[in-house]
Amino acid sequence: MTVPLLADQPLRFLDRSLEDLLAERLACDPGVAALSLFQRAAAEVPAYQSFLAAHGIRPDAVRTLADFVRLPLTDKPNYMQAYPLPERCWGGNLAGCDRIAVSSGSTGKPTFWPRALHHELDIALRFEQVFRDAFQVHARSTLAVVCFALGNWVGGIYTTSCLWHLARKGYPITVATPGNRSDEIFRVIRELAPHFEQTVLLGYPPFVKDVIDGGAAAGISWERHAVKLVFAGEVFSEEWRSLVCARIGSDSPCYDTASLYGTADGGVLGNETPLSIAIRRFFAAHPQAARELFGESRLPTLVQYDPLSRYFELHEGTLVVTGDNGVPLLRYHIADRGGLVGYAEMRDFLRDWGTHDLTEYGFDPAWGERPLPFVYLFGRADFTVSYYGANIYPENVTVGLEQPGIVDWVSGKFVLEAPEDSAGDRELLLTVELLPGVEADEAKAASIAESVRTELLRLNSEFAHYTPRARQTPHVVLRPFGDPEYFPAGVKHRYTRR
Repeated sequence: MTVPLLADQPLRFLDRSLEDLLAERLACDPGVAALSLFQRAAAEVPAYQSFLAAHGIRPDAVRTLADFVRLPLTDKPNYMQAYPLPERCWGGNLAGCDRIAVSSGSTGKPTFWPRALHHELDIALRFEQVFRDAFQVHARSTLAVVCFALGNWVGGIYTTSCLWHLARKGYPITVATPGNRSDEIFRVIRELAPHFEQTVLLGYPPFVKDVIDGGAAAGISWERHAVKLVFAGEVFSEEWRSLVCARIGSDSPCYDTASLYGTADGGVLGNETPLSIAIRRFFAAHPQAARELFGESRLPTLVQYDPLSRYFELHEGTLVVTGDNGVPLLRYHIADRGGLVGYAEMRDFLRDWGTHDLTEYGFDPAWGERPLPFVYLFGRADFTVSYYGANIYPENVTVGLEQPGIVDWVSGKFVLEAPEDSAGDRELLLTVELLPGVEADEAKAASIAESVRTELLRLNSEFAHYTPRARQTPHVVLRPFGDPEYFPAGVKHRYTRR
């Protein structure tokens, strides 16, 4: 069967409906597509040819998917940093790519990721799923406000370009690009949003919340603008989603928000859908079910993905992806801890737990759903803090800060540590950023400590069983908004220290 890749026919994205494109792709075998991409790369990518030769692999011996999944993994050290950039591109030439993104460098030296238009159109399908299936953008004039940082960093320009592709396809979208400057975002909202039926804010979750809170303080009535939210770059809780929805006047989190699973190297690998959000909200309400399926005491990001675009595998509990790009990814180890769940498998699991239509979690079956598989991810394991043998996850702490009353004091940012005290004992230290204008006091610190303890006991079975009762309440330190030591402005925040 011929695999209908957008790379082969760039105009397919513009000329065909989302319904037709996804139906066509779901009818294809993703394993065949992955094997086809390997065969092309083995013939046309010099670096991959050298990589295979170094491992003693003859490309003509790789004929089946079983052969493919035995190929060595590629990663940044053994492949991306081992071969010159042009040699990693199709034909050994950068000239075939007309745009460049750069990774953040949070795990090492920044890396450049070239791509061409047809690679971007493949990713634009993920944006089309969100904007059409959830936001109904085909029927509503829409102002899309890009709040990611602009420049070579992947979020801002990549997002903007994909939104332009949607507009070119005929959707009534106008794109504004203030970047991560709150004053410019507010100016866009005040002057432009009243002219559209809905407004979409796209950005890094903590920053989007800052924009919403700061805009409200500056007199912006978010509920007047039918605001929708698109996030990327961080795992957040369902309590947090409910909180930001309440602050924009939304009572429909499944249809007014979506998170993207994106990376600089692979583009957008998957996206939340109304179905996946409702399922995640079920798991948030049933921690035991979440532990049974996901195997950890924290709630992962849960998205659906197109296996023809990004073919996922698992390696020792971490994700491996294959997909076309300016630098094609062949069994590329992205190192995110997570897993895969088939569509039918997920539906069966929910039925076993007595959940069928998900209406109580905000899903409307009348809107329909797409039978795409699920990928879940926890992020990198090195963001945990070990305390009395229990792994304490930032996601657990976040829920404690998002309880009624407490959310009126805190920004949502914090730093979790487990230092030794003067007696040589471990303590759980939680440094929390206050909202602008909120003063620290002992009563607030005590309320936060008790709330975090309660949620840790509820969500984290290791914490509940391993940590002595007398050591379960964290020591909370409150710091002012923008504290330069713990919460400096303009840098990506880290929630743990060791």
